[in-house]
Amino acid sequence: MNTEQVLDIEHRLMSPGVSQETQLADVVFERGEGSYLFDIEGRSYLDFGAGIFTQNVGHNHPHVVNEVKQQVDKLWNVHDGSTEARAKACVALHKHLPDELSRVAFFTTGAEAVEAAIRAVFSGAPPQKQKLAALRYGFHGKTQGARSLVHWDIGYSNESGNSVLGYAANCYRCPLGRTYPSCDMQCAQLVNRHISSKPNIAALFFEPVQGAAGVIVPPQEYWSMITQVCKDNGVLLVADEVVSAGGRTGRFLASQHYGIEPDLVVGAKGLSSGFPFSMLAGTEALMGQGEFAGAGATSSTFGGNPMSCTAAYATLEVLDNEQVLESVEAKGKRLGGGLRDLMHEHEVIGDVRGIGLLWALEFVSCRKNKTPAPDIAAQFYQACMKAGVRVCLGGNIVRIGPPLNVSDADIDKALAVFDQCLQTIAS
Repeated sequence: MNTEQVLDIEHRLMSPGVSQETQLADVVFERGEGSYLFDIEGRSYLDFGAGIFTQNVGHNHPHVVNEVKQQVDKLWNVHDGSTEARAKACVALHKHLPDELSRVAFFTTGAEAVEAAIRAVFSGAPPQKQKLAALRYGFHGKTQGARSLVHWDIGYSNESGNSVLGYAANCYRCPLGRTYPSCDMQCAQLVNRHISSKPNIAALFFEPVQGAAGVIVPPQEYWSMITQVCKDNGVLLVADEVVSAGGRTGRFLASQHYGIEPDLVVGAKGLSSGFPFSMLAGTEALMGQGEFAGAGATSSTFGGNPMSCTAAYATLEVLDNEQVLESVEAKGKRLGGGLRDLMHEHEVIGDVRGIGLLWALEFVSCRKNKTPAPDIAAQFYQACMKAGVRVCLGGNIVRIGPPLNVSDADIDKALAVFDQCLQTIAS
């Protein structure tokens, strides 16, 4: 089939609720290799979205391909039965996770693992602690429990939950109208006021760096203020690292940048090179005993299947064997520096922010008023696709996150394309 035929079938038979970037692209991808994608017509694209931040070691890494090919001839699924692949995934994860997170459970999506984290919290919570806390504009998935954390209603649904919402440290668009650092971190102070004044909160669910909200990177003191108050008040820390686990920010967990010691961590996306794999890691007290350790508490039809576990441990082996994480900080500085240079040259970019190899451009029609410009962001996205670079679009924000082993030459190539596209849409 050609591009037109594939798109015709999808437009006729699929629900159209795919991502905005897919709706605008009209591209049919056929294969991937390293930092590149190739469409069905043979055109190449630098993938600066890394799938959706899933391809930490690039597309079709030879070691991952080889391990998965061997597994495909052996066993695909045996419910949650013990397999060598699952044992290897456990060992590979424990090499990178903090020592106190001694137990893991496997699922298929980030949302499924978040749901499991909610169950883990309440399986051991005292009767008086029956509320959860989260941060405004956070994203934890599209299932009911994950949605309820951030009060995300759909249609006429009124089951948004009763979680307590705090303020994230969005310094570019401070919801409190303050300016960092003279703000004295009022956002963190308000979170702490909620935590300390409500004895019924069992856990705080949070992204150390908010991804879907537009790569919100908080100041260092934000998390040190909040985590201490949580610990003082017996509130568990549940880090949603679906986007960041696996080295996206330069450390295996984004929590490690801030000295956060979570009780539970959710990871997915970049851990398994695009295969459906997620994990919940936690302490012995939360996951190794009590109700959550009972039969069936963590079983999942596809969770921990041999194929996904093989992709996961092979991906983590590449991170180790090729010392991928050692260069993320330097590559991030190269990419971030280039993006900031573009902001100085192009008025439509209101803000550039990021950490490691996770970055965002926020497009505005007026810098002074910070007026969101989703139409300009969409134009930029489409121009980049036509020029052979794929990024991630959402509203007025474009997120940028290439594979962690992207070359310096490809970073420079993408930056040159971004500059060219910005000039095109401004003319």
